[in-house]
Amino acid sequence: MAKGIFVHRTDSIYDDSPAERYQFPRQYLSRVSPCIGDWIIYYEPSKVRDTRGYFAVAKVADVVPDPTAKDMYLALIEPGTYLDFVNPVPFNGPIGLVEQGVLNEAGKISGRAQAAVRPVSNADFNRIIEMGLADDEAFLPRVDQLDENRVREERAPFVFEVERDRVANLGSRLVRDRLFRRRVVQAYDARCSITGLKLINGGGRAEVEAAHIRPVERGGPDIITNGIALSGTVHWMFDRGLIGLGDDLEILISRQTNDPDGIRGMINRNGFAIPPTRALERPHPGFLAWHREHCFKH
Repeated sequence: MAKGIFVHRTDSIYDDSPAERYQFPRQYLSRVSPCIGDWIIYYEPSKVRDTRGYFAVAKVADVVPDPTAKDMYLALIEPGTYLDFVNPVPFNGPIGLVEQGVLNEAGKISGRAQAAVRPVSNADFNRIIEMGLADDEAFLPRVDQLDENRVREERAPFVFEVERDRVANLGSRLVRDRLFRRRVVQAYDARCSITGLKLINGGGRAEVEAAHIRPVERGGPDIITNGIALSGTVHWMFDRGLIGLGDDLEILISRQTNDPDGIRGMINRNGFAIPPTRALERPHPGFLAWHREHCFKH
């Protein structure tokens, strides 16, 4: 097994879905195959406008021929392993080059940096993970009462003493919940998408919560497009199907609610949810459709 860097861009010509699969041509098969059973980091090239740099981590479950395209293959991502970075990591940032493995013997950036799939050393992998998932407790939501559908808030700091601890944390539900919440809060500027409220308590913590559109326990990934920022009451209604969203983010109110007028008084006046500023972070229609089919009470 070997860790790797997979280059992905939002305008890719390949049939990629980072939390599910990575499509690549036969020429990269010898580079991707060693990653089976191990972790990879997604990287968006610096030439992409508003690049995210190194932006997520995931684990490769298997590599199979793509049944829909000749001489193409799919790296299948192990369900529940994809995780967006809280802090996108630049290729060459304040501390210099984070991926030292792309340097040649003369200390210059080599052609390896242009490879769409390339191996990454444990040291480089750990450095990127530490920077991408560094977290603090400031500006996170408060959760007074938890239920089976809520994202937990118990503090579970990353442990970086040895490599196995870093990898173990990538699979920790407690850690993933916390990092997912921070990522969602950032994307929505701590504002409830449904009501438009942005409430910060006296301790400087946002009152908004992070909701998985498709719950983790039902196959939902920890990707920003499967998340939405909601206030506590709205989160409860969303999880129980009293509120849903159309693909265009129109707010849907269930006919089974006992106070539809009260709900209409809470939601944004234009009847649409407020999306993140960046289009690539807005809820994915596939997750919204799943929620309408499996959760929303029509």
